[in-house]
Amino acid sequence: MPTDVVMPQMGESIFEGTITKWLKKAGDAVEKDEPLFEISTDKVDAEIPSPISGILTEIKTPEGATVEVNTVVAIIGGNASDTAQSAPAIKSTASPAASDSLKAAVPQVQPKQKAPTQSVAQTAPAIGEVTRSSPLVRRIAREHSIDLALVAGTGSNGRICKDDILSYIDSPASRAPKAQMAAPQVPASEIVPLTRMRAIIAQRMVESKQISPHVHTVYKVDMTRIVQIRAEQKDPFEARHAVKLTYMPFIATAVIAGLKKFPIVNASLVDNSIYYHANINLGIAVALDWGLIVPVVREAEQLSFVDLGRTINDLAVRARTKKLTPDEVGGSTISLTNSGVFGDIFSTPIINQPESAILCISGLHKEPVVITDSAGNDTIAIRSMQHFTLGFDHRLIDGADACQFMLTLKRALENWNLEIV
Repeated sequence: MPTDVVMPQMGESIFEGTITKWLKKAGDAVEKDEPLFEISTDKVDAEIPSPISGILTEIKTPEGATVEVNTVVAIIGGNASDTAQSAPAIKSTASPAASDSLKAAVPQVQPKQKAPTQSVAQTAPAIGEVTRSSPLVRRIAREHSIDLALVAGTGSNGRICKDDILSYIDSPASRAPKAQMAAPQVPASEIVPLTRMRAIIAQRMVESKQISPHVHTVYKVDMTRIVQIRAEQKDPFEARHAVKLTYMPFIATAVIAGLKKFPIVNASLVDNSIYYHANINLGIAVALDWGLIVPVVREAEQLSFVDLGRTINDLAVRARTKKLTPDEVGGSTISLTNSGVFGDIFSTPIINQPESAILCISGLHKEPVVITDSAGNDTIAIRSMQHFTLGFDHRLIDGADACQFMLTLKRALENWNLEIV
């Protein structure tokens, strides 16, 4: 019996997904729960496992195509001749005119009947040339009598998103005569469409700058004590807990201490009111080869040092292997981003809406520092120094609150006195 493989629903608010890569090809044997294909949605990239063991008989949805949830994207079991007679379940991404052209050109194949020998290519555009868009985009295009072939898509593989069609409607090009719409070719070594993830990142970064008046404050922290503790404890810590001891649980603990004293930094502005979150949900930015994702450590204030380290490490590993669920990448109340792994001095990050603050952790460097003892004597010592930058929404957070939060963070790290059992 052939088994349908469908586009899964990766969260209540997700209604479609883009197949970014097939990990198997038609004719390959697959095992149950073996990764079959990769998808990208508005919230997360993920590997989708095979529902059963068998032979991947047919791939119905090509890489780069976006389909609605529960659409059949592949068949496991049976044979190609059986599945060829079933109606295709791929969500149409063609413009209305192109869809009509295809329907007229490709007769419906009835059971036990051979398809016409006439080539589809002689009567309809190739599938790869059909404008990629969603039903909502096509409806908007029909209402405004717009040819989608004239609209530049910023989605995966040139897919036209809602913002693309709305921007086109507002542009002078939509009101110009067709003869004037042709644009000259722009010479370029290579033009690569934005991936779905990169397009979403781009949109959200622009929106954040439009929403929040960003202010940044930078503090230099002496991390020498933390460096010494980690050097002494990393091997026994890993032996006890089976997780590597990094700097992140130290920093997260200090952040939590600061947020408890200054909860406004953990708040959000909602409908012209201050929303104080009941919990501290730390968003931990993870850099990926294909973009950036921010999994969330929920109720971080209730976790021990060990659990913080274990959770942060687990989320980072699963982010890089596309094993996160949509529920693990939403609902953060403040974000931490570690650009220091790339050796920077300091950076000025963009706030992750609807949060009001983001902390950037920059590179750890040894520097000569003037040390003043209790008697007022100055000496020069080599210390491990690190810049921390707080980006905050000035509508909600005053400079005084931001600076006092950062001072709490600085003192917690420089005078660390907690056990890391």
